[in-house]
Amino acid sequence: MHVLLLENVSAVAVQQFRDAGYEVESLKAALDERELIDRIREVSILGARSKTRITSAVLAAAPKLVAVGAFCIGVDKIDRAAASERGIAVFNDPHSNSRSVAELAMGEIILLLRRTFYSSNQMHLGLWNKSAAGAHEVRGLTLGIVGYGKIGSQLSDLAEAMGMRVVFHDVAHVLARGNARPVGFRELLGISDVVTLHVDGKPQNQNLFGGDEFCAMKDGACFLNLSRGFVVDHEALAKHLKTGKIAGAAIDVFPKEPESGAGFTSVLQGLANVILTPHIGGSTEEAQQNIGQFVSARLIDYVRTGNSMLSVNLPHCHLEYEPGSHRLMHIHHNVPGILRAINDILADRGINIERQVLDTRGTLGYAIYDINRPCDEELMRLLRAVPHTIGVRTAGA
Repeated sequence: MHVLLLENVSAVAVQQFRDAGYEVESLKAALDERELIDRIREVSILGARSKTRITSAVLAAAPKLVAVGAFCIGVDKIDRAAASERGIAVFNDPHSNSRSVAELAMGEIILLLRRTFYSSNQMHLGLWNKSAAGAHEVRGLTLGIVGYGKIGSQLSDLAEAMGMRVVFHDVAHVLARGNARPVGFRELLGISDVVTLHVDGKPQNQNLFGGDEFCAMKDGACFLNLSRGFVVDHEALAKHLKTGKIAGAAIDVFPKEPESGAGFTSVLQGLANVILTPHIGGSTEEAQQNIGQFVSARLIDYVRTGNSMLSVNLPHCHLEYEPGSHRLMHIHHNVPGILRAINDILADRGINIERQVLDTRGTLGYAIYDINRPCDEELMRLLRAVPHTIGVRTAGA
């Protein structure tokens, strides 16, 4: 099986695939749609980070593709509906870089409140301006966290350890950590000395934060966004930074992000007490190693056993794998009669089902079987001919 990894995926993942016996090609850069279509025909597993768009056209050009791995949290660059229709599993890692993002956010909160980054820039320009004006300790201040998931909740712990009061808002019912307390969105804006966004990439979060929200914040509060670039109106943020309504900001994500080394422009450039970073919240060696290990392990296990637990698009199926088992997997549209048709084919050929499991998810159904003898080409042909079948494969193929 051929594995194609893009965007400098961790060497840990490369080694795990090679140890599993796969042929691996690892590229440092992302590929555009045309380049990816040219390369993907023989690929069984595709891995990328946050720059590569895996479109319906790319998936259509990959007849051997079994699974896609997003070596990051977000999967918004992957056409998951098209992947599902082709029976291609998609996996990501929603956990491994959360600590890195939370630590960067905590560090930037301190830098903003102490105006450290601004003072450093002044020193680089040859200006010595020793002053306490506008500089504050974090202890005793209120941090408002919008989005209290894996990152927001870890940041909550770090902030409390530094002596901050923490309030949060989340659209889901989540358990508060420590002494943090849930509040309404508007209340959070009005009482927080620092507001930080840690929302996901769902379409409803687009333009979440604009002029009205900045006006609702406390005078002189600081603002951070380490979530998604499209959730914040940067023009409005620049306006309120210039008037002093917002005392400082740290922005790690942008509506349009160039490739590494390319030119970058933003209305936030050159403004005092503004920290701009190139989407590096999760870019630590520790996070990338953990992500590389986690996602590659999920992909290898899916190919070897059919285990689709933690897939972001397929039904979640797991059947304990016993070495030497004759395993087959069947992905199909979720309509009545599929299992009966499969079972009839197996019974007609004198094949005994030793174990089986089925799960459904929306329009998809997924079944894993262990049978008492190997699958031959005729059996595979019959299974593929079952109406509403999307894909059939055996373990390791």
